[in-house]
Amino acid sequence: MNTTDTTTLQSDTKDAQKGNGTQTLLRGLALLECVAQGISDVKGIAAHLGTPRSTTHRMLNSLVAEGYLHHVPYGGYSLGFRLIYLGTKAQEQRPLGALARPFLEELAAMTGDTVHLGTQEGNRVFYLDKISGTKGLEMRSRIGNRMPLASTGVGKALMLGLPPEAWQALYDEAVAEKVAAGEPVLLSPWPQFHEDMLSYRAQGWVMDLEENEIGIRCVGAPVRDVSGEVVAAVSVASAVPYTSRERMLDLGPMVRDVAQKISETLGLGKKQS
Repeated sequence: MNTTDTTTLQSDTKDAQKGNGTQTLLRGLALLECVAQGISDVKGIAAHLGTPRSTTHRMLNSLVAEGYLHHVPYGGYSLGFRLIYLGTKAQEQRPLGALARPFLEELAAMTGDTVHLGTQEGNRVFYLDKISGTKGLEMRSRIGNRMPLASTGVGKALMLGLPPEAWQALYDEAVAEKVAAGEPVLLSPWPQFHEDMLSYRAQGWVMDLEENEIGIRCVGAPVRDVSGEVVAAVSVASAVPYTSRERMLDLGPMVRDVAQKISETLGLGKKQS
């Protein structure tokens, strides 16, 4: 074997090792996502990932040893202290949450409803913060959850920062996800959805009429940075009996004003030197 062949073989071997390392990393991350979603036993995790139980068990043991997972005998797996630490650090490194928190608390106190703060990650909403309401209601949103933009109040508020020609692809994606999950599609037909979004854009706030979760209504508004770009959104959500159309019309300007205050904290409206 000549020098060129040897060099090529070594390069191919390194590429293969990199590929295997990346695959292992992605499997480990997917496993953590499974546990975060409540799949806590080896059998369920292996089925979800499509990996052999022996392989799954080895990955679980490694993650437990490093503190990323916690194991209770006969009780399954849960997220470990290392993830709690990393989650705290992640929040510290995303100053938007810290800057917005006092305004979210003020809005929660004024309304008694659940308040969300979300950002856009790809084609989905990432819930950055959540303050539960005082009415004893619980909803599917969680800090760290990701949901379709077009079917959530926070998501539709984020969409106000996108060009209208980008809306339909996000709408189609939200509808497809509902269908795939076997859930009823409560989004308006596309022409009506588009017309509503144009109206929302003009008034500066949006409504979610049970489109994400049956029985839950939501009002949202976008947060803008110093350049005027939409970087986040705030929403107030509650059950239908507490959120009549008339109350939503009252909440809309209130949520918009809070989003404006957060925007001003981020520098919106300040003169640039």
